[in-house]
Amino acid sequence: MSVWATAFAAVVAFMGIGLVDPILPSIAQGLNATPSQVSLLFTSYFLVTAVAMLITGWVSSRIGGKRTLLAGLALVIVFAALAGTSTSVGELVGFRAGWGLGNALFVATALAVIVGAASGGAESAIILYEAALGLGISAGPLAGALLGDWNWRAPFFGTATLMAVGLVLIVTLLKATPKPAVKTRLSAPLRALAHGGLSTTAFTALFYNFAFFTILAFTPFILGMSPYGIGAVFFGWGVCVALASVFGAPPLQRRLGSVNVLHLALALLAVLQLGIAFSAAGGFHAGIIVFTVLSGIPIGLNNTVFTESAMEVSDAPRPVASAGYNFVRWMGGALAPFIATKLGEEIGVPVPYALGAACCLVGMAVLYTRRHHLLALSRVDEDHTVHDVATAPAG
Repeated sequence: MSVWATAFAAVVAFMGIGLVDPILPSIAQGLNATPSQVSLLFTSYFLVTAVAMLITGWVSSRIGGKRTLLAGLALVIVFAALAGTSTSVGELVGFRAGWGLGNALFVATALAVIVGAASGGAESAIILYEAALGLGISAGPLAGALLGDWNWRAPFFGTATLMAVGLVLIVTLLKATPKPAVKTRLSAPLRALAHGGLSTTAFTALFYNFAFFTILAFTPFILGMSPYGIGAVFFGWGVCVALASVFGAPPLQRRLGSVNVLHLALALLAVLQLGIAFSAAGGFHAGIIVFTVLSGIPIGLNNTVFTESAMEVSDAPRPVASAGYNFVRWMGGALAPFIATKLGEEIGVPVPYALGAACCLVGMAVLYTRRHHLLALSRVDEDHTVHDVATAPAG
């Protein structure tokens, strides 16, 4: 029950990522702001999330995992509610930054708690975590559309309410987690990045996240649809993310290996981004919708494989490896929204997607040139395959 309580709260936390997608045009209109100004909602959120990742291990090793989760949830509740009271873009961006701090404390610790409490092993726990991510990302736009069609402020109050439910569940169902025997140093996540495999995974994920959040942050402005329409598009996209995370990534990893799955998913994401770019240039509105929804497939594959790789590629403790990895990769989520919308405003709509495709190719180049640092992943894939064969039913 403690795992499911944490997973539910994780779903709601990840809803906050896609929640604002359907209402971005409404926010811009309601607060008299440009798309690039509204994109700062993502930038402030992920920039603070990235930097705060560096302190999550330090905090949780001193007050315990449960208290860290509760502190993160409390901050999200407060700042999500405050976001709903905003009277300017500046206020909303600031409150989203506070929301990002709470999100960092919760998300980084939730993965460690789920891995530690689940009975099916680390791989199963990570898949559950990624399922929560996929479900949250798919439900976020739908909730944002349903509430945002009434008023753009309503999704923020709705998130605060759901997070309050998550907080109650964590308080009542999650047993107090023991403090680690050794307290984590503030410098530990940065020191962990000195490992070649972890730094390779993290910086590849940075370029991948730039492409990912180009789609998430800029596409709502070019769809020209109501909040319901935008919500429906990103709900379909989120379903693809969830299905690919849970049902696509594990068998592909066993068949092809983690590194090859990353190459495949990055290449597919680049192709789909170019599809959006060409559709936008040609005024092919249906193409934008189709390629956006399908981009959830490589994003789901990448999310699971990158997370597993970051946990397994180095000998650093999982919470420390997760913090260092997330510090680097969320920088892509912080940079992409503003850069993409600014390029789209000043140069042309196809340009952000062309840049996203280029980032995918750069990520593939990093993986290839530093492949010797990822040999540990091959051994992990082999262990998983041997385990599957050993536990398969006879006949």
